[in-house]
Amino acid sequence: VQLVESGGGLVQAGGSLRLSCAASGFIVSVNDMEWYRQAPGKQRERVATISTIGTTGYADSVKGRFAISRDNAKNTVYLQMNSLKPEDTAVYYCHRLGGLNWGQGTQVTVSS
Repeated sequence: VQLVESGGGLVQAGGSLRLSCAASGFIVSVNDMEWYRQAPGKQRERVATISTIGTTGYADSVKGRFAISRDNAKNTVYLQMNSLKPEDTAVYYCHRLGGLNWGQGTQVTVSS
């Protein structure tokens, strides 16, 4: 099982980024998938989920700005992030619900 996140970077406040999570060793479409983030000195928090039937859920802090999706053919999960704020700065991780494995994460830095 492997999760490889990509797409992070440095962006100005108000900008957008799309994160990708390429999964191997399991099929994302038959698993609930999640995006988490961890800012320096803070606990890891879940920001978005997508269920096997496509139901999505978001933390209040990102609702209306972030969108989780998946491409079954590519076995990849995405996180579209719009209207980014400095407080969105964190390392972002994708995760399979109930799984033990985590990827290396991708750094998102939002400048004011």
